[in-house]
Amino acid sequence: MITIETLCIRLARVSRTEVEGWIERAWVRPEGAPGHYLFHPIDEARAHLILELRDEMHINDEALPLVLSLLDQVYAARRHMRRVSDAIEAHADATVADELRRVLRDEMRQ
Repeated sequence: MITIETLCIRLARVSRTEVEGWIERAWVRPEGAPGHYLFHPIDEARAHLILELRDEMHINDEALPLVLSLLDQVYAARRHMRRVSDAIEAHADATVADELRRVLRDEMRQ
């Protein structure tokens, strides 16, 4: 885990105040309390995502919560699908597992 100071250094173009604003808006959710935040690698990745969305894709602060929420839903759906797939692999016979894998692949392509 890293501190907010280290995060700001790694992000290069972001101030502590800006990161604290992201925390207040719940765009990034580090551990700890104000003045003592600790960021996991996933928090740092999300901060990089915020910068990419904002600076490279030109998504403004009003639209950013919606985009982040939609991305969170996509990632959650992918995690759920992976769990379903793993459960099928572990418990179904080969014919059923093959058919369910095919259906899941087809669904993910749509």
